[in-house]
Amino acid sequence: MSASETARSRYRSLVALAVMAGAYEGLARSGAFPSALLPTLPAVAEALLMGVADGTLLRHAASTLYRVLVGLGLAVLVGVPLGVLMGRLRAVESFVLPLASALMPIPSLAWVPVFILWFGLGNATAIGIVVYAALFPMLLNAWSGVRSVNPLWLRAGGSMGAGPADLFRKVIIPGSSPFIIAGLRQAFMRAWIAVVGAEMLAASDWGLGWVIFDAKEFLKADTMLASLAVIGLLGFAFERWVFGALERATVQRWGMVRAGKG
Repeated sequence: MSASETARSRYRSLVALAVMAGAYEGLARSGAFPSALLPTLPAVAEALLMGVADGTLLRHAASTLYRVLVGLGLAVLVGVPLGVLMGRLRAVESFVLPLASALMPIPSLAWVPVFILWFGLGNATAIGIVVYAALFPMLLNAWSGVRSVNPLWLRAGGSMGAGPADLFRKVIIPGSSPFIIAGLRQAFMRAWIAVVGAEMLAASDWGLGWVIFDAKEFLKADTMLASLAVIGLLGFAFERWVFGALERATVQRWGMVRAGKG
């Protein structure tokens, strides 16, 4: 993407954010809702700055991010290899796919009471819920990616003397990488949904989900919206600086996808 395209993309993003912020502020100041339920943006910003200044919001965000990253990491460690095996071995696919098809429709939050009984309140339950939520996008995208690799590439590699290890490293992984990165993005989004819900129900004292649930009890809508803003900022940062960089370093460099336009 050229510098001018990047500038246009950022400009459009800023315009979209400004329009959304203006619409929200107009509604908040219209009097249609009590200010305790729909605080103005300056009130939300004040709650956000106060939470950052005293460190509490940062500690809550760190606790939530820890649970997301640990759970997501475990889901990647299990889901990607298992998905690759499903794509390469019919026996593994026949065994795992029915289980995934039966378990994936069950909402992750439906498991929270069960996990509380098994693991109690705290990190173990929250991380377990994240693993459950993030596992299936990784598993199924890796499986779909391996199955989508062009057979001509495999035959061409084999005809040039590439062994199974070389085919796996130089053909299968690059060919399936767009699906795997898409699965990583989906898993990350599902992990956030799961962890916030799990923290509302199972976290003891720390986490953004706990903050939102606790603030609701005292009608602190500004604190709730400040916590939501932190979640949105973290998601934006990961999309721009982690997943975007990973995509540029892999699938774009390998020529598997074209660079996005602004």
